[in-house]
Amino acid sequence: MLRRQTQTESYWQNAFRVTDADMEYLYNLLLEEETPLSGREIALRLVDYRMRREEEDLRRKMSRGTLFQPKDAYEIGESLVFPAFGFALGKVVGKRPGINPEHGDFVVIEVEFEDGRRREFASQLKTPHVLNRNGDAGDNWVDETIFTPETVLERFGEKIVKAVEERLRAEEDIVSIGGRWFPRSLLAEINIGHLNLAEAALDVAGGGPLSTEDLLKTIELPQEVNRRLQAFSLEYALQEDKRFDEVGPAGQILWYLRRMEPEAVQNPPERLLYKPIEYDRSVLTPDFLVLEEDLDDEFSPLPEPEGEIRSATITLIFPHWREGTLPLSSRLRKIFPTAYQAPRVRFTLVDGQTGEEFPGWVVRKERFVYGLAEYYRKYRIPVGANLSVRIMDPKRGKIMIEHGGRRRTEWLRMVIPRGNTISFELQRRSIGAEYDEQMVLVAEDLDGIDEVWEQVQREKRDLRALLRELMADLAKLSPQSTVHSKTLYSAVNVIRRCPPGPIFATLLSGHEFEHVGDYYWRLDISKV
Repeated sequence: MLRRQTQTESYWQNAFRVTDADMEYLYNLLLEEETPLSGREIALRLVDYRMRREEEDLRRKMSRGTLFQPKDAYEIGESLVFPAFGFALGKVVGKRPGINPEHGDFVVIEVEFEDGRRREFASQLKTPHVLNRNGDAGDNWVDETIFTPETVLERFGEKIVKAVEERLRAEEDIVSIGGRWFPRSLLAEINIGHLNLAEAALDVAGGGPLSTEDLLKTIELPQEVNRRLQAFSLEYALQEDKRFDEVGPAGQILWYLRRMEPEAVQNPPERLLYKPIEYDRSVLTPDFLVLEEDLDDEFSPLPEPEGEIRSATITLIFPHWREGTLPLSSRLRKIFPTAYQAPRVRFTLVDGQTGEEFPGWVVRKERFVYGLAEYYRKYRIPVGANLSVRIMDPKRGKIMIEHGGRRRTEWLRMVIPRGNTISFELQRRSIGAEYDEQMVLVAEDLDGIDEVWEQVQREKRDLRALLRELMADLAKLSPQSTVHSKTLYSAVNVIRRCPPGPIFATLLSGHEFEHVGDYYWRLDISKV
């Protein structure tokens, strides 16, 4: 029984490659269907094509002669096909009696193959043999069908789709938008007049977002072009025009006028940008690696968590509090909506207390989520607040945010700008959220803090020097003159954007910083 390659796991897992013949088939497929297809839809059709092509190839080889089976009789000059030898074709050129008491009377035939080789085979064999077909079934010379195109995609789809899309991306005439593919030369014509109409429609809508279907209602395209191809052609033209931005969450294509997007979305605030600091990660002990993972800073080199995540809690640091943003950290990346290659994604934030909806933006490259400034002001959310974020409606791109707690008055660390640095005082202030005691900060003189931040950037002040200054001041608030690692991380980020890794490495390698256990530090003035 012949084992078909397309019915083996190793073929799809290890041997599968997209060939030139495959690309010719796929190009003709898109031409015939006149419909853009997703990478997965194309992969499914290619798997089906590979399976059908193998079946057709086997049947063509079978049709060249008689299938050789040891039980049958053959005449000189007869053409035989040998499945066990890759369906090689041979001609019977001789016959003689067989001699083997175990098998009784049989005939040995001599077969000459196409390459000139000759071999002998037993025929008219009365004893059982694995090369004999059972009964009269016409197709039992091949193995049982295990995989259908659908089951192949279910088992090996990620690898196959990736290979297909990589090859499509390399084809000059194939273009993609929203994860769908089509030949550029077959697109419907979209001219500057069409694009100007689209701009006007978005302008009337306050910049957007509008779907492609909404825009097609204002643009007259030839009716003989099917609707899906109309939409794809317009989407590609919009994508190539810098006036427009595709901002829909995964599964949706929505358009926005780039000039009407929020300024922070178009030009990310410098306060949110991390200028990498070289440091030795090998000095980070297991405990500090655990703390780094717990803080989940978007610039920490953390692996993305496995499996589905529908909710997460983050602790707010000053840069995001000041700019009205959230970090697009390892955990939150799996919660906030994304889109196929879209650098900016518009979605809906939902206030967990009131149900009020307001727009939000994912800015993927710079790793932040914009749109929470009013929410922070409304509830007096402090730096260090614990914010709960969860998926509410993935299809419509809705994310709920909650802060917990009730309004109360507490003794909190106040950030006070003083000259070219900041200091800290304990003062009673009203607070309306649950918070991390080690990271909480209250900032009121924002203009003064901004001036310190700008001065630190201009002077390119050394991280170690900053840690000494901040630790010396923070230690005054503790009877033991100690400062927690998380407190230092929160304080540093008031005047310089920095993930925990460089901060912890500087503390662990600096002789003036004394680790006193449980993530607490004391500054040894004598070694400064």
